Amino acid sequence: MKKKLLISVLLSLLIPVTACTPKKQSEPVENVLHTQESSQKKEESHFEYDDQKSWKQVSGKMQSPIDIPSSLVEKMADGGAIQLDYSRKISEAKNNGHSIQVTDSGTATINHRRFALTQFHFHAQSEHTIDGKYYPLEAHFVNQAQDGRLAVIGVFFTEGAENKGFQEVLGDVSDGKKTEIIDIESMFPENKSYYHYLGSLTTPPLTENVEWYILKTPVDVSKKQIEMFEEYYEHNNRNSQSLNDRVILEHDE
Repeated sequence: MKKKLLISVLLSLLIPVTACTPKKQSEPVENVLHTQESSQKKEESHFEYDDQKSWKQVSGKMQSPIDIPSSLVEKMADGGAIQLDYSRKISEAKNNGHSIQVTDSGTATINHRRFALTQFHFHAQSEHTIDGKYYPLEAHFVNQAQDGRLAVIGVFFTEGAENKGFQEVLGDVSDGKKTEIIDIESMFPENKSYYHYLGSLTTPPLTENVEWYILKTPVDVSKKQIEMFEEYYEHNNRNSQSLNDRVILEHDE
């Protein structure tokens, strides 16, 4: 018995060390793709408005924003009504490095199609123009359909009376206090007439096939509120892009 045990021990000592060392596995393809995707997202999240020529663009004939020449728009053939049911209770308001962005929920029903609000943010000056005219600020309410289609509702802000909802957003970011309820209705005009066209995101990756609904009637914000926003961003608007052969539709309430 002792002889057999001694033989077993000797044999075990003769086994090469490499045979007991696990072979290094190559990194799974999924991890490589995830790393590449994370790197791409990181690259897309870092961009400068003063160096827009360096922005990577997926394609180029349906880009946003645009100038809307009112003399060239066409009347929308169908109903086209917009119904907004956005929540007054927000999840977060923050300075994300490119704008002041608010995470919110609720729905937008556009021409009988339902979209879910994901977030809204602001640009100074406005990104879209009407007959070449800029507004001091433009808000973008980003909505997504169940199939992934994006619809962005643009609202122009003009200098006038103080805007309660916008002040609550500014206060949330500047004071660092979490405001759970905001007066989101004050950031929309009563009249929901709009211009509609197909465009893109206005920040990298500049994805196209985004539905744009630019409300015609601006809402008021005070001069002080404009200056408060400009303390964060004086120029976070993308340059106007070529209309090319796109049609701009007009819906009037």
